[in-house]
Amino acid sequence: MKLRRFFVVTLLFFFLNLNNSYSQDKIVYIDLDLVLNNSNIGKSILKELEEINNKNISDLKKKEIDLSKIENNIKQKENIISKENLEIEVNLLQEKIKKYRVYKNNLVSEFEKTKNEKLNNFFFQINPIIQNYMNKNSINILLERKNVFIGKTDSDITNEIIEEINNNFE
Repeated sequence: MKLRRFFVVTLLFFFLNLNNSYSQDKIVYIDLDLVLNNSNIGKSILKELEEINNKNISDLKKKEIDLSKIENNIKQKENIISKENLEIEVNLLQEKIKKYRVYKNNLVSEFEKTKNEKLNNFFFQINPIIQNYMNKNSINILLERKNVFIGKTDSDITNEIIEEINNNFE
């Protein structure tokens, strides 16, 4: 009798706790790096950032060359000028090097700030386009490609989103 009761209770427990997981949610993924690199607006942002970076690099190289010339000039005068004058010139060079480092750090931080602003603005602009695409195609969940281990290729909507973005920003 106890065995029968245990068996009935166990069967009831299993049948009552069965959950069918038939998902009705449409889940797709997108490669945002590809969207940034291949959309027209993304290309223009990347080109602008590259121009700023190249300008900064050339400016820093010019300053490095100037500092190198000053250093070489001091080395050439080392045995000719007095020790006090040599110390003065070395101190001036060290001050210029400190200013250069501060300038370089400021350039780097300004570039990072500009880069972050432009990328955030880009994603802010494309967000409504992606939302609209999701609504039109009854998509419930959109994942970043980096966070997807494996998925069907027909679940990748990157190219469709790039087309939508290019059409909206013509």
